[in-house]
Amino acid sequence: MPENAPQRRIGVLLVNLGTPDSPQTSDVRRYLNEFLTDGRVVDMPAAVRYPLFQGLVVPLRAPKSAKIYQQLWTERGSPLLFHGLDLQKLVQERLGSHYVVAFGMRYQNPSIEKALEELREAAVDRIIVLPLFPQYASASTGSVQQKVMDIVRKWWVVPSISFISSFADNPGFIDTIVALGKEEMAKRDYDHIVFSYHGIPERHVLKGSFKGYCQLGKCCNTYNKNNRYCYRAQCFATSRLVAAGLGLSPDQYTVSFQSRLQSRLRDPWLQPYTDEVLKPLPAKGIKNVLAFSPAFVADCLETTIEVGEEFKELFEEAGGEHWQLVPSLNTHPLWVEAVTDMIRQN
Repeated sequence: MPENAPQRRIGVLLVNLGTPDSPQTSDVRRYLNEFLTDGRVVDMPAAVRYPLFQGLVVPLRAPKSAKIYQQLWTERGSPLLFHGLDLQKLVQERLGSHYVVAFGMRYQNPSIEKALEELREAAVDRIIVLPLFPQYASASTGSVQQKVMDIVRKWWVVPSISFISSFADNPGFIDTIVALGKEEMAKRDYDHIVFSYHGIPERHVLKGSFKGYCQLGKCCNTYNKNNRYCYRAQCFATSRLVAAGLGLSPDQYTVSFQSRLQSRLRDPWLQPYTDEVLKPLPAKGIKNVLAFSPAFVADCLETTIEVGEEFKELFEEAGGEHWQLVPSLNTHPLWVEAVTDMIRQN
């Protein structure tokens, strides 16, 4: 580099899904309105999507969701938010002054637009975008990518931008989950392991299928160029790698999917459903279950409340004795190192 040349800096944008500004109904309603009217989340025509969700689904759902968020909220606020900000700080420290790390949410605050503006004001030479979703889905990673492009296309000067679209099989990501699992397994013996992933409609998977490769079945037994961006295939790939790290045989774990909206949309979501998987287990002599949520890298409503509390209650009602959720990656040192390595490699 020539003497006195300006120092080039790389911008990094970490993005997670989003959270209400508070657990009050009005803020939860605002969050749900933005989330559920995203055309990549609910792929209906806008003329149907907006009236249905803004006029019916969100008003009915917001008060119920607000009560759940009140259970989740801590002195620091939303776990998804403060873990994200903590991760941003730690990654910034590890990357050093040649990088500028920003954090944003796809829905609500801090917004992606605000985070990108921070990077623009820092005059970064290029931007690396890392959506914090291990397995690619159009409704999560794809939505973030589209939002980023919608924002930067309005800039007069657009720097080079690259996206890390998935890290379902990233060694550092897998190693962190394995380490957290081993910590829990050292405390007691478990009869079975459940890997519970966030569900998406089957049509979302089929719409992204490469030349009709996807059959929603055995095609997910291997992870290859044909299903590289298949959400279901990535979930099974993550599970196999974590299971191998824990020394599990295929009969010792189950892969399932949670958080479906099938009852409202009358549309099949990825199966098997976690709540239906866990109910028969006690009758089979499986009384102690360790549950993972590998679609999430930080504690949130879907992990702490849904898997950690609601599924625990269902399991115990069915005769189970112990249901234990493995904590999310949050700011585990191995995870911070994994994120740092992914950025450096890109």
